[in-house]
Amino acid sequence: MERSAQTSCPLPAIRCAPADAALDVPLSVMNKQEIISFVNHLDTTNSREQENAWDKLRPLRDHVVPYLLEAYPTTKKWQGRVAIVYHSIRYARSSEEAFQLGLIACQDKAMLVRYRACGLLAYSLRFDAIPHLEALFKHRERKTVEDAVAAIDAIKSQNHHYFVDPNHTGQIFWQVNDGDSPI
Repeated sequence: MERSAQTSCPLPAIRCAPADAALDVPLSVMNKQEIISFVNHLDTTNSREQENAWDKLRPLRDHVVPYLLEAYPTTKKWQGRVAIVYHSIRYARSSEEAFQLGLIACQDKAMLVRYRACGLLAYSLRFDAIPHLEALFKHRERKTVEDAVAAIDAIKSQNHHYFVDPNHTGQIFWQVNDGDSPI
């Protein structure tokens, strides 16, 4: 995956919306079964289907994260697990469930899921993630080890941008939520 300056959505198939965007849909519009149904639609290899499901879930903001955490263990397709973790990143600082999802996803069998989990933990900036990331130092895939090292560096530096800028050039930024840009 190529990382560039002003990276905001490293997974181009899935659009990002600002977490604090004006949303007209109150939480009461969707019942629990509808939420679960849309979350289950993330378990697909079809990015268009994932995007359509997320468009329905996005208005729930961080209220959707417990449903994502609950669905993660039974999500069969790695693309679905990537989507679940990816959509939880923006809530890594405000939702304990998002943080717990990151810890669990670090052990996923798919490298891209582990990458997203490391990113989620890096974005959380929580020091209690470090032992879980250090456990990845023994992983057989070098990329996973590098991702864990970058996440730990970001946490220790309290600068989530270092996850995508491991050389600390100051020229690569990771805007997840409004206010993340150092500019």
